[in-house]
Amino acid sequence: MKTPLPPTLAMNINDTIGKALAQAGLDTRSGPLKGVTETIRRALASAGLGGGSAATPAHTDMTDVIDIVARDIAAPPATLGARPEAGQFVRRTLQHPAGARDYKLYRPGIPADTARGPQPLVVMLHGCTQSADDFAAGTQMNRLADEHGFLVLYPEQSAGANTSRCWNWFRPQDQVRDGGEPSLIAAMVRAVMDEQPVDAQRVFVAGLSAGAAMAVVLGETWPDLFAAVGAHSGLPFAAAHDIPSAMAAMKGRGLAGRAQAPGSAAHAVPTIVFHGDRDHTVQHSNGVHIAAQARRAAPSLDASRETGTAPGGRRYTRELHADAGGRVIVEQWTVHGAGHAWSGGDAAGTYTDNAGPDASAEMLRFFLAQVPRG
Repeated sequence: MKTPLPPTLAMNINDTIGKALAQAGLDTRSGPLKGVTETIRRALASAGLGGGSAATPAHTDMTDVIDIVARDIAAPPATLGARPEAGQFVRRTLQHPAGARDYKLYRPGIPADTARGPQPLVVMLHGCTQSADDFAAGTQMNRLADEHGFLVLYPEQSAGANTSRCWNWFRPQDQVRDGGEPSLIAAMVRAVMDEQPVDAQRVFVAGLSAGAAMAVVLGETWPDLFAAVGAHSGLPFAAAHDIPSAMAAMKGRGLAGRAQAPGSAAHAVPTIVFHGDRDHTVQHSNGVHIAAQARRAAPSLDASRETGTAPGGRRYTRELHADAGGRVIVEQWTVHGAGHAWSGGDAAGTYTDNAGPDASAEMLRFFLAQVPRG
């Protein structure tokens, strides 16, 4: 039978062990040794010697106490020394001749002992009434960034530039390379490239609704900067020139003539399109025209089609248009029964539909499959 420790001796043991740990430079208040003090307290309490009561009282000798503490110290987490660096989501402001805009940048977490080399950059353009945080939550692109190691830039439209916080994709001055919102967003990308190790050959842009329409504009006006475009529930390039024509285009009226205007969509930027065929905010025909514009800019593509059902239950049709080498240049997804919402999105954000295929994952797959430009 074990002999219980006298109270004075128990207090001395507790104090002695604590001092020894401190002299060794081991902090028991945080990190892997945070539980040491509590372990000693429980061990002493189980002997009925202060520090609180134990659930199952028992006598404990000095060997018990030291053995318990030794086990706590000797078994730090297996990841100690390779603990991942936490991802950072930071806000910045860009001052530009076209106006000041906020943006948020997500820098993914990586293991502490891993060198951070050049990373892809995905630019995500929110829809009307949305914000960077809202769009990040709904698309879950930051989670994918942690998994695959890329940066995510979320430009934010200001209420001063558009009362509904829509990107002004329909204004002539914002459909050109210099002076308008395309140049402003391009300047944000350049600012990130100056601050972070970005792979300049793998910069991509995607968006929802008005953000998708602006992503298409950026692919046309900055093809040297963006390697591919992702358009979800958006509109084709040059589909409108003012608010009335924008409203008409969203309803699918008069779209073909404007979207096929001479000189529109002249640059063959790889494009992936998502659109619900029950979208009554931006009619599905807009997505069809985005894909058609991209195909006209890259002729002689071989087409194929497949159908399927997403885990959430929505059916989809996927059309692939590949070049002679088999690389898919244009990919069009029609999500059957879906409205104006990001397919496969998370309910934490607005305008999401988690029953459809995962648009974020599919766009990322498409982006990373593109061959770097020569």
